Amino acid sequence: MEKNKAKSVHNLIVVDQSGSMTVIRKEAFEGLNETLKTIRQIAEKHPEQEQFVSLLTFSTLGTSWLYDNVPASRTRSLDWEAYTPSGCTPLYDAIGEGISRVNSQIPMGEPVLVTIITDGEENSSREWTLQMVRTMIDKLKEQGWTFTLIGTDNLDVESMARSFSINEHMVFRQDTEGTQRMFSLNGNCISRFYGRLRGEEPDIPEGSFFSPGSPDDEESESKSRSVPSGTL
Repeated sequence: MEKNKAKSVHNLIVVDQSGSMTVIRKEAFEGLNETLKTIRQIAEKHPEQEQFVSLLTFSTLGTSWLYDNVPASRTRSLDWEAYTPSGCTPLYDAIGEGISRVNSQIPMGEPVLVTIITDGEENSSREWTLQMVRTMIDKLKEQGWTFTLIGTDNLDVESMARSFSINEHMVFRQDTEGTQRMFSLNGNCISRFYGRLRGEEPDIPEGSFFSPGSPDDEESESKSRSVPSGTL
């Protein structure tokens, strides 16, 4: 496991801020702050593994880099106005801009975890195409990047993930309970991911990033089976 121990980890979080996210604005806002808190706490607990955070929100009204390759210790909870859904969904442009920017900032070979959260399909990109994004993702996966796609239950998230060449995906219900559970499970999975990079957690098969790893995870997974498409 020695070869897996990483001294630095880069977190790129790409979050849909289109108008349809208004229905879960509060839950998404709280979930993003909880995610930032989780990363900060792990960075404090394991100073030997430095954490960096890039947080991008997007809609047709623009892309906002709320954090841009910032050490986790320097992140703080977002202000309410920092996440204000409106506009449409330039998903390809957001992913393309996010991964190309982080790729230009870090040394090759350092691990990157990319988390993409959306409630809609691409509908308004102008610079990036699906093929361009997929080609970039394939290249970065060869360099050790890990990509996850999290989408709402109105989407065919599995097919979307496959179109991007992303093997790790999760579906959640676009309501209060479903969104809260998604952020909770994602936080646990991120923690285990860091543990694997430190050599403290066992390796897992590709496609198993969101597999349950604790009693709480198993409870969420059990509940998810009672709704369509394995949604949370």
